[in-house]
Amino acid sequence: MARAKIKNTSHINDIDQGIDMAKKAESEHMNKVVSLGCIVCLNNGYYDTPAEVHHIGNQAMGKRSSNYETIPLCPIHHRRGNIGVAVHSGRKSFEANFGTEQELLEQVRGML
Repeated sequence: MARAKIKNTSHINDIDQGIDMAKKAESEHMNKVVSLGCIVCLNNGYYDTPAEVHHIGNQAMGKRSSNYETIPLCPIHHRRGNIGVAVHSGRKSFEANFGTEQELLEQVRGML
């Protein structure tokens, strides 16, 4: 009777471990970003403002930025504030008031 040849799949486990490590590194990075507090509040003299992760705008339509292209924003500056206050209420007016997302990203990177 002929034996069925069993394929070596150990490389799949290596790939899975690599993906898990990458996800862990991204998660750790985003935790560091959030721990800074809201970058807009910080720039206005308010410290220790709880923040959430905001992925900066990406030039490619419908494609979210990587988890390394994130800035910390409080709920008001992220999604709950009105036009000119929250980035999701109007990016252009937000950037006119607080700086571009790219400028804020560079500032955050300098603080990490």
